[in-house]
Amino acid sequence: MIDPSQILFEDNHLIVINKRAGQITQSDKTGDLCMADEIRDFIRVRDDKPGNVFCGVVHRLDRPVSGVVIFAKTSKATTRLNNMIRTREVQKTYWAITKGVPPQPQGHLENWLLRNEKQNKSYVVAEGTPNAKLASLDYRLLATSEGGYSLIEVDLHTGRHHQIRCQLAHIGCVIKGDLKYGAPRSNPDASISLHARRIRLIHPVRKEPVDLVAPLPDDPLWQAFKDVSLL
Repeated sequence: MIDPSQILFEDNHLIVINKRAGQITQSDKTGDLCMADEIRDFIRVRDDKPGNVFCGVVHRLDRPVSGVVIFAKTSKATTRLNNMIRTREVQKTYWAITKGVPPQPQGHLENWLLRNEKQNKSYVVAEGTPNAKLASLDYRLLATSEGGYSLIEVDLHTGRHHQIRCQLAHIGCVIKGDLKYGAPRSNPDASISLHARRIRLIHPVRKEPVDLVAPLPDDPLWQAFKDVSLL
């Protein structure tokens, strides 16, 4: 069940959770309990609700990734949030700890990505490759550590499969713990050091600004970077 300390925001229409690495947002082939079901169970018990509890999944994070995830508590909010995400009205900012430093302290990346379903992995390919999709993001180097790690902030403009993981690896900045994209070793908890740090949007029903920041994972390296400003 969801831990109440994970709830970043809740009203009648939305519930926003600080996802832990290892949790899955929606049911998959593993059959493991997903966050949507955890939220339904949590609300049912907390609010003593009989019958079914609605919980709409509007976006996802990869299982080894942590950070802010929005769920909808009504069908109206689900429909409006889906439209907002499709039209890029929801701003998502990620933090990644990588081994290596990007070639420039900040920049814009555009790559054509091809997803290999069998490998569950994306590759940077040439423009014009059949089934490839354009991926776009902005990045900014926030800090470096003595161990050769970099803290990189990423603002997504598209939502392609494994986009941040693939594009950062392509410029020589493999996310710590991400074996699939070239990290030499896994993290002890099987996470990768990618965190959905911040999400900004206009509330789909109340039409007020919502700006939420997810606390960093309780990990020594993440905590070493915790005082870096978002500004």
